[in-house]
Amino acid sequence: MPLRQVFGAATGAVLLLLFAPSAVAVSVGALSAPSETVTVDPTGHLAADGTVTLSGTYRCLSGTGPVLVSSSVSQGDPRIRYGIGGSAAVCDGAEHRWTNSEKRTPGTLAPGAAHVEATLMELSPALGGLPLPLFHAVQQQDITLVEG
Repeated sequence: MPLRQVFGAATGAVLLLLFAPSAVAVSVGALSAPSETVTVDPTGHLAADGTVTLSGTYRCLSGTGPVLVSSSVSQGDPRIRYGIGGSAAVCDGAEHRWTNSEKRTPGTLAPGAAHVEATLMELSPALGGLPLPLFHAVQQQDITLVEG
């Protein structure tokens, strides 16, 4: 596909998301169910080499595209968030564990209080082949990062 067509499709998707938020909200709300959840464990781990490991549980009912559990952490300034990995999710209605790890420069994060956001998101096929994110569940939680 020529670069011009790719750029045009991406621009169209961005404009759709920016100028039609009610349509996006309806489609997100229509797919997510109250029984779809993601949780964050109250303790995360910080290794000496800077590797951060976060975990929790998730439950989702179905998906037409790939479903992922993503996570991010902030400490101090809430405007600065660090992505901590991502893992594939199985949407079969059962509760599953997730664990995401990411190596950060040592000293970026420190043991102590932190804030985590975990998102259960599907890359749903859309018209034109450009996948759109559909959010099944989001959880924000204060946690404690511990050494180890």
